[in-house]
Order: sequence, then structure tokens, then C-alpha cells
Amino acid sequence: MELRHLRYLAAVVEEGTITGAAARLHVAQPGVSAQLRQLERDLGEPLLERGPRAVTLTEAGRAVLPHAHAALAAVDDARDAVAALRGLLRGRVAVGMASSLPDTALADTVADFALAHPQVTVTLREDTADALQAELLAGRLDVAYLGAPGELPDGLRGRVLLDDRLVAAVAADDPLAGRARIGLDELAARPLICLPQGHGLRAALDRACAAAGVHARVAFEAGAMSLLLRLAARGVGVAVVPEPALQAPPVLALDAPPVAIRLDPEVRARLHLAWRAGGPSGPAARALVAQVVAAL
Repeated sequence: MELRHLRYLAAVVEEGTITGAAARLHVAQPGVSAQLRQLERDLGEPLLERGPRAVTLTEAGRAVLPHAHAALAAVDDARDAVAALRGLLRGRVAVGMASSLPDTALADTVADFALAHPQVTVTLREDTADALQAELLAGRLDVAYLGAPGELPDGLRGRVLLDDRLVAAVAADDPLAGRARIGLDELAARPLICLPQGHGLRAALDRACAAAGVHARVAFEAGAMSLLLRLAARGVGVAVVPEPALQAPPVLALDAPPVAIRLDPEVRARLHLAWRAGGPSGPAARALVAQVVAAL
């Protein structure tokens, strides 16, 4: 058994076809097929079911695949360790980012890291906080920027980058606009504009409403903070957003930006830089974490 056998197997499974794997690996298709047959002979079991349009793993293939991934990852780690001794950072780092976050400072930090370390393959994925937590725990992400109403769940560790107060944002001509505070019971009586479920900010609001014994009526859901505030400025409802969001350039450019009213009791949401318990895996992920913490 050789490493290329395992690499070909992993590529075929990820691409779904031998043709796709050959194109990705820049190898002739017959060569990939021959190496896979050699691997099956060595193991004494067929690993793939070759259909007319796609290949699927047999039971033996499903048993072998995790070990193939582990062996390939170990080889990459060995190369990374030697590169680290030479002062050259290389490897891979998969970053997650909550889709509701502004695409400025956080994205710039990731871009700066990628440009400073061209030997590191950086990937970026946007999703809800709940989905990013699941991806971290499953090992498909190394680090993630995600919101949470409080502490991170078991199995994750991280650093709190921001701890913001949530406010109600209303149109400038709304009767509530002159108020300094609004109770959650009053807030729940108005149509609300907020992030969909699965986002940390929404979880903070839902948890606060449940503790106060009120049921909020969410009329509009959107994943972009600028859209929430634009809807609030038009007077279609009350947006619940982090207080700093009202100082963002897209909001300030509105003819009549929405007005912030503090919630009573106070509700807060945190932005975490999170990773699996035990620390970020690999030198590239650890270097990214160090850079983000230093920058923010």
C-alpha cells in the first residue's frame, strides 16, 4: 500500500467519479483506475462500487476511508513540522464565519494571513453560528468567528472578540424614537426584524424573551445586518441588532438612519473566535488564531 493509493481513493470519493478525481490530480484516468485496483488487491476486498455515472463506497471502503484520511493528514503534519523548523509556515486552515458578520475587518484579517503565508491553503465558509459549531466539532473547520449568547458549548474553546449590547432600532419618526429604554414586553408587541434562528444574536434574543415570559413576533428575517437596519429605517418593524451596527457606514448613508433604544433588561451577545477543545490543530491554524487575537 502506498500513499498515492490512499490519495486516489480519497479524491475519487470526494469527486464522485474516477474521471473527476483524475482531472483534479492531473493524472490519466486509466492510471487512477489501475492504482485503485492495486489497492483493492492488497486489501483483498473491493472498496468501490463502480456505477455508470458515479462510484460509491462498499462496506470495506467505508471502513478504510477514515484511515486513509488519517494517514494523509499525518503526512501533511510531518511536512508542516519540517517546514516549521525551517521557519516556513505551510499547511491548511479552514475558517468559518457567521454570515451575519460585517465583511470588513474579519475578512481583511483572513486575507492578510493568506497573503502573508502563500504556502498555506486557506478556505473560508459562511454559515449560521449553530452550523459553524457543528462543523468545528466534526473537525471540518479549524477556527470560526461565531456569535453566541454566552459561553461556548462543551467541546469548544475560544476567545471573546466582542461583547455587545443589543438594542431596538426603530425608524426616526416612530413613536418610540424618543425613548431611552424599551421593555421586552413592549418589544414583543411590535413586529420584529431580526436574524434567522441558528444565529447567536437570535439565540440571545430568544433566550431573553423566554426568561421574561414573553413571545416575540418575528415578522422579517434576514441574514444581513444592513438589510435589517434598512427595513427598520423604513418603519416596517423594530430591528434587534448589536448597538455598534448603527454606526456602520451603510446605515449612516441612509437619509434617515434608524434610532437605537436600549432593551430593559439588558441583552448582550458575544462574538467568539472558536476552535475545538485542546487548541487549534496544526501550526497554520495556531498562527491564524494568534494573528486574529493580536489584530482584534
